Amino acid sequence: MRLENIVALTNAKLLTSPEVSAFGEIRFDASRVTRGDIFVALDPQEIDTALQNGAYAVIFDKPVQISDTETAWIKVENLEDALLRLLRFRLVEKEITAYACDDIMLELAHGIDTDGRVQVLDEEITGLVKRLWHVDKGSTLLFSPAKTDPDLFVNVKELPSIADKKIEIIEKTLFECSFIFDDHYYERILLSPFFLPFLQRLLNFYKHNGFDYRLRKFDHLTHFEIVFTNKNFEPKEFGSSERVLIFEKDMRLIAEEIEFLAEHAPWARTIYLLPDSYEVEACENCHYYSDTASLFDLLRSTPFHFALVGGVNREILNESKSSTQPQQLTFDLL
Repeated sequence: MRLENIVALTNAKLLTSPEVSAFGEIRFDASRVTRGDIFVALDPQEIDTALQNGAYAVIFDKPVQISDTETAWIKVENLEDALLRLLRFRLVEKEITAYACDDIMLELAHGIDTDGRVQVLDEEITGLVKRLWHVDKGSTLLFSPAKTDPDLFVNVKELPSIADKKIEIIEKTLFECSFIFDDHYYERILLSPFFLPFLQRLLNFYKHNGFDYRLRKFDHLTHFEIVFTNKNFEPKEFGSSERVLIFEKDMRLIAEEIEFLAEHAPWARTIYLLPDSYEVEACENCHYYSDTASLFDLLRSTPFHFALVGGVNREILNESKSSTQPQQLTFDLL
């Protein structure tokens, strides 16, 4: 990459006048710098090591001591913004296509192996630069605007809602299902049918674009998160208990999940535990909590087979259930 391009793209100030005008790789780890590379000084204390290893340029946003005028010292206002600008330019060169999707489809995509032409993004900008700087030309990127700044891409497309192929459910419980898609039979996938509309849209996208794919595992999902538990709220093996906690941090999904449980498990004793700042109209089995202590009081005092807990994730189980000091909680309401 040429020096004038780096300075222009990042709105930087060039503090020296080196003879060198082109550089090799962008490096974040000083120990991996080789002769001719650009070092991004996330930690200014590593600059000396980077220079010793042959860095021709240093990009930085904190005060540093200029020790070599033959090095290109590139001062930016904000390193993350500068990296976003550099990667944006790089992705244009690579003729990348970026598709925006919601968080659920992004998480599902992490459970599907593809032929390598699809990259699923959820890292911070430094991780994105490391992974995408040498991405294959013409690759397709999937991202969630909630996790990745859309300004990284010149053109953003919405993931199509094409459904040429339907998922045909063969057998299901609340927490696993067997189904057919595109003449392939998937048996006893540990995935709630709640996710199938999202999965159907994603698989149609892969098929429509000619991407090879293989379903792997979905035990990493953080939405509609299932935990079989005993009376002491200790996690147990899948299917080994009649008491199930279902966690949903994102309150935007709660109404849809309440509807799903009411429709698919009318036989079960199901309760819905929601933060007291969020109210659902005409919800007979909704109970409201304000802190950790009141949440566990409700779980202890209210009989249930399934308990949908909104506003927190399963990490709440690590809290001391017997603590007399209630912990205030924050919720994703928007």
